Amino acid sequence: MSIAIFITLAISLITEIFSISIAHRIFHRREVTGKIFELSKIIKNGALTYLNQQFLAILASSIILAIISGLFFGLFTALTFSLGAFLSAISAYLGTLIAVNTNSKTAESAKKGFRNAFSMAFNGGITIGLLLTSLGLLIVSGLYFLFLFLGYEDPVNLVGLGFGASLVGLFARVGGGIYTKAADISADLVGKVEFGFVEDDPRNPAVIADQVGDNVGDIAGTGSDVFQSYVCTLIAAMILGMSVGGFEGVTYPLLVLSIGLVSSLIGLIFTKTVKDRNIERSIYLGMYISSFITALISGVISQLLFERLNTFYAVLSGIVAILLLAHLTEYYTSPKKRIVRNIVTASKSGPAINILTGLSIGLEATVLPILILSLAVLVSYWFEGLYGITLVAIGFLSIMATFVSMSAYGPIVDNANGLITMSNLNSEIRGTMDMLDSIGNMTKAICKVYAIGTSALAQIALFSAYLNATHLNSINIVNPVTTIGALIGGTLSFFLCSLVIKAVSKAANVMIREIHKWIDDDDSKRRKNRDKLGYARCINISTRAALKNMFYPAILSVIAPFITGLLLGPEAVGGLILGNLVTTLPLSLFMCISGAAWDNAKKYIEINERGGRGSPIHTALVIGDTVGDPLKDA
Repeated sequence: MSIAIFITLAISLITEIFSISIAHRIFHRREVTGKIFELSKIIKNGALTYLNQQFLAILASSIILAIISGLFFGLFTALTFSLGAFLSAISAYLGTLIAVNTNSKTAESAKKGFRNAFSMAFNGGITIGLLLTSLGLLIVSGLYFLFLFLGYEDPVNLVGLGFGASLVGLFARVGGGIYTKAADISADLVGKVEFGFVEDDPRNPAVIADQVGDNVGDIAGTGSDVFQSYVCTLIAAMILGMSVGGFEGVTYPLLVLSIGLVSSLIGLIFTKTVKDRNIERSIYLGMYISSFITALISGVISQLLFERLNTFYAVLSGIVAILLLAHLTEYYTSPKKRIVRNIVTASKSGPAINILTGLSIGLEATVLPILILSLAVLVSYWFEGLYGITLVAIGFLSIMATFVSMSAYGPIVDNANGLITMSNLNSEIRGTMDMLDSIGNMTKAICKVYAIGTSALAQIALFSAYLNATHLNSINIVNPVTTIGALIGGTLSFFLCSLVIKAVSKAANVMIREIHKWIDDDDSKRRKNRDKLGYARCINISTRAALKNMFYPAILSVIAPFITGLLLGPEAVGGLILGNLVTTLPLSLFMCISGAAWDNAKKYIEINERGGRGSPIHTALVIGDTVGDPLKDA
């Protein structure tokens, strides 16, 4: 009975040790010197200082909620909640620490050529991906093993762990998004549109805040978000597995994720070592290898545990869905595809047509991903009922290490590219980093859609677990209580997005004034350490905005279901979850894909220099990008 748990513990622990060993090698490589070192130190200090302040701010809320959960649900829930919150914060902090130590070494490696720079950046991504994924699997399996030892077999005791991880993940995602997009918009609008600066021009005081934002938003924020989806989905699958399949139903998702961890490592090593100049092709081949190994062994395990393949088909539908979504995202956001080039062409007629074209692309891009996810859920339900729905999410998450690694690679090369530009290194090195950065833009877009998919499937899995826990065999949608809950849940998505976008707009407005003041102030040009002071001011603006505005969306997300449940009952909460899912998924896909398409259209013209910087086409593309930037992280 315990062999499956031991296998999971062993695989996750070995992978954790392996990722730490890679991180150790990165940290102890020959230190960079000169301007790159000086600038990377500012980025590192800014990112870690922000995270320290963020987690101190979250601590008070976490303590209050831990006490409340202890009073209502018992000591186990309070302890697991605290552990989940702590580990979610640790995952964000460790991911950022690795990223800020890898970016300068990637910039230094670029002096030795394309392959060296890619290898260093991808090493950092692999470390973060494996570290976060194995940590989630290790803590869930380890805690469950402890509960088994104490005589508690029901995995429902793990619910607090998922709740704690979700709370911190939500804070980190919202705060990181506000931070990075306030800096990004300000740097682009003032630097590129008004003054004609290039990307990451050191004369622009907001560029360092933008680099810091890449780490706290795309590493800490996205990492925490995916970590909590991983933990919550696994717990939901274990709970439903116990109710329909006994202990075998609990261990199957653990074993699938264990195999997925190993296969992700194999695929990532293949991607890193293959001697192919076409890195995108190598990335996809690595993804296919990971998926094939996971699917094959999941089928074998399904046959051994259940003597049938129904559970395997549910997992397989999730794996197929993720591969299809990756290709769809590339189609809509890659500069090599006609969709992004259509935005470039539309920009010849000005910013308004650029924005309308991007909006239409984003709206169109919601259709196929939702159909794919719906079909995957339908297939899994047909084979295994509610348990099958959680297994499609497990299949989706099985190769999460691959996608988190690719996601982390993007901001690392983005930072390295910025360091090279700000250090005024030669054009050949910049060309190398531009190539790597263009790949990073593609992987970031794919991984954002992956994060949306994992969140949606996690929500479906938790909805299934909720129905099982409340003994609701069905929800009557014509019941006024259910309808009201669905309307509240659907409206929440739009209201929360409005809060985040409003926070970004306010912070960007303050930072734009600061940039103008700094660039236009002749006296400041004679100050010692002028650049450092300007960087610090912009970092401070983003930090204050993120810390001030991250609480309202996060707390509202937590209390809305509780208040709805207390006032209207469990059916209303079910309606709220369903209504929120129905609006959140298409809204997230629309905002993410349109934002990424605008971003890559701007980068396309900057790299290919069609129309040139400062031209009306470029200005229209920058404006479109600044509209899309907050959408990607709202």
